[in-house]
Amino acid sequence: MDYNHYFYQLKSMKVGWCELASLPELGIEQIKVKIDTGAKTSSLHINSSEVLIKDGEEFIKFHCESDSLPPRPIVFESKIIDQRHVKSSSGTSQLRYVIETDIVIGKKRWPIQVTLTNRKKMKFKMLLGREAMKKITVKPRKKYLQNKVNEDNSK
Repeated sequence: MDYNHYFYQLKSMKVGWCELASLPELGIEQIKVKIDTGAKTSSLHINSSEVLIKDGEEFIKFHCESDSLPPRPIVFESKIIDQRHVKSSSGTSQLRYVIETDIVIGKKRWPIQVTLTNRKKMKFKMLLGREAMKKITVKPRKKYLQNKVNEDNSK
């Protein structure tokens, strides 16, 4: 996919250090995302996964849950586009599957690549890494600049 075509059309937007997003192709209507300029690659929490072969291509079937209360289980299949070694914040390297999907923040929608991993112990189920941040300005002292959020529900 030619990302430059999408980013050329995407006007610059300002985001806080965390935002609400959706991943419509994965059926995730709302997820809290940490905007992480220290991470190269975006990542999404999954509970479990299995690799499937369809017409000679690798797909991953994964299980995750929504950010809604109560959490709603989500099962989805997506084509595997890559596997990458990713160094976690603790310094350990992990081989992760990479998928491609659209993200929506505010009124903007664009394609991103996301690694899949277990982020159960992390506060945010998704990180948006630098590769997905073209034309984004991060305001590190602000949060939810693209969304109106009830502070009680944003923690």
